[in-house]
Formats: sequence, C-alpha cells, structure tokens
Amino acid sequence: MERKHILLFLGGMLFGSAGIKLLSSKDAKKAYTHVTAAALRCKDSVMETVDTVQENCSDILADARSINEQRAAADEKEFIEDSSDQE
Repeated sequence: MERKHILLFLGGMLFGSAGIKLLSSKDAKKAYTHVTAAALRCKDSVMETVDTVQENCSDILADARSINEQRAAADEKEFIEDSSDQE
C-alpha cells in the first residue's frame, strides 16, 4: 500500500513538472496572447454597445420629461379654464 502512495506521489510530481513546462512554453504564451487579444476585442465591442444604449436612454429620458412637462402645462391650463368658468 505504501509503495502505491509513493508511486502516486512521484507520478503527481512528474505530471506537475511537465504541466508547468507546458504552460510556460512559447506556444502556450502565444495562445494566451491570442486569447487575451480576442477578449479585448470583445470588451471593446461590448463597450460600444453600452455607449449606444446609454445614449438612447438619455434621449428617451429627455423625451419623457418633455411629455410630462407638456401634460402638466395642459392640465394647469385646463384647471385655470375650469376655475374661471365657475366664477
């Protein structure tokens, strides 16, 4: 049983050492660079979409405020007309 544990430990060390060499190789670094570049392009695309949505929301908010101001002015005019008719 002890021999099995020792062999598993040595196998793990060998696998770990090979994995570290593989992860730090030039090919791996090149792959990491390409993946990072793709992530940056994706981020830029998302940020452009966010900017467009924010601009649209600002326009919608301004239009909604304008509509509410027009309704308030119309309601006030109607109230004044109703008040003057009652006198």
